[in-house]
Amino acid sequence: MVRPVLAVMAAISCLALSASAFGQTAAQRGPQERSPAAARAPATAVPDEPQQAGPVVERRSTRGEQAGERRIGDSDIALAPVVETAKVTHHTVTVGGRPIPYAATAGTLTLRDEDGKPIASMFYVAYVADRAPGAPPRPITFLYNGGPGSASMWLHMGSFAPVRIRTPNVTAMAPAPYPLGPNPDSLIDKTDMVFLDAIGAGYSRPLGDTKGSQFWGVDEDIDAFARGITRYVSINHRWDSPKFLFGESYGTTRSAGLVYALQSQGMQFNGVFLLSSILNYGVRDAGFDHVFVTYMPSFAAAAAYHHKIAAPADLGAFLNEVRAWAAGPYEQALAKGHNISDAELDAVARQMSAYTGISVGYLKEVNLRLDLQRFRKELLRSERKTIGRYDSRYTGFDADAGGEGPEFDPSDVAVSGAFIGAAHAYLEGELGYTTNLTYRPSGNGINQAWNWKHKAPGQRFGSAQVADTAQDLGAAIRENPHLHVYSLNGLYDMATPFYGTEYDLAHMWLDPSLRGNVQFAYYPSGHMVYLNPDAFKSLRADVERMMDQALAR
Repeated sequence: MVRPVLAVMAAISCLALSASAFGQTAAQRGPQERSPAAARAPATAVPDEPQQAGPVVERRSTRGEQAGERRIGDSDIALAPVVETAKVTHHTVTVGGRPIPYAATAGTLTLRDEDGKPIASMFYVAYVADRAPGAPPRPITFLYNGGPGSASMWLHMGSFAPVRIRTPNVTAMAPAPYPLGPNPDSLIDKTDMVFLDAIGAGYSRPLGDTKGSQFWGVDEDIDAFARGITRYVSINHRWDSPKFLFGESYGTTRSAGLVYALQSQGMQFNGVFLLSSILNYGVRDAGFDHVFVTYMPSFAAAAAYHHKIAAPADLGAFLNEVRAWAAGPYEQALAKGHNISDAELDAVARQMSAYTGISVGYLKEVNLRLDLQRFRKELLRSERKTIGRYDSRYTGFDADAGGEGPEFDPSDVAVSGAFIGAAHAYLEGELGYTTNLTYRPSGNGINQAWNWKHKAPGQRFGSAQVADTAQDLGAAIRENPHLHVYSLNGLYDMATPFYGTEYDLAHMWLDPSLRGNVQFAYYPSGHMVYLNPDAFKSLRADVERMMDQALAR
């Protein structure tokens, strides 16, 4: 029997509210550094989903009765767990001809503020190899992707975990079933691994009344990951283990600040791996010409790959030549602005055309400032093709061949569906992790809401408006001279060009005695180096060698 007050409220509710009042919109996603096309979906009305926790709502409709509709209360709303979870399964993978038994743990870490209040649940998957009693502590590596606001499924499903999705080279992956299986090139023989999802991505969520914006910023994100890693190390008794960070894309921005933050709290690291780096976002602000300089060698590599310039006999030597020209005559020409002479404009445009395959006339029209979107559209315009942003080796077709820029990124859509589908199948199937939460490849609206301010070490007056965490990384090396940094770069990566990475790392102001702590490696691949099977084998071998160097006493 419904009490009179509730009956009146229910009647008013039925008269005043239409079905569209219950959940009209989903937050629109804008462009993100990692914004997989397979994860995009148009906003749709979900009339039977409550918008917020609150009083129980009783719906009365013929369709509702047929569907067994009932009252919806707080218990029906999917929430991240405050109490930490851990689903453990046991497996074996063969690496280098040797079987490696290991435990896989899919679980959550509860992040707490200074008062002990739970503020977030961070999802992770850890792989820990069996260790004989009395054996020395194994190294442990924490891995994550970028975005900002991306889950770690790209590194998790594509690189060093004991399972891996097999990817073809420069080819779009087929729909399900996906080629996910044991990874003979896993790093589990060298290091335990923990893949972490940023708050708001994957299954990671804020808790209670804590807003997501509390974690969506350069310094806020560094703080969250520092709390998550510290929590994992503490509850798993790994303080005495050698430690590494491995970030991709914006994950490198995070790593550079995170290693300094953790070392400042007493957790030292042996090494930091930077895959497809961007450390200084300030150079991309409007009005600065430096970003055009940093893209020049990447444009030249793409032009050579697509045969728009003569194929160089030695690609490495050719790119060194382009680097020198970009840092010399090209940068000097850009610095003159509209004061450049006609003769110099013509000479620079001709040399730039020889390196990029773009016509002299077009380069003059854009004042020698070749924007990435324009280059991706212009290079193969005569063939009605565009090239990829994450990997310039990939090509696509636009409906409008005469447009200003590409309509999509062919290197993104080629793999996104397979990675997202494989992640779902693996977490829910093989690892047996179940939850009512939705797995988010990229968190809704995180990139657009990001706070880019950052307070670097030694910065006396407030925070910089745009992050440059190369300063943090330099400070971390100076304070811990045993810290090694390894920069891993795809030659065809247009999202984070390798020449820009070289510039950022050269501005850490290291003493000559410490500059050997920083090493570089280059691969014939794109942003996700591991998509190229041959490049991935080289990448794996380099990471193993670099770990051995960092662990040597």
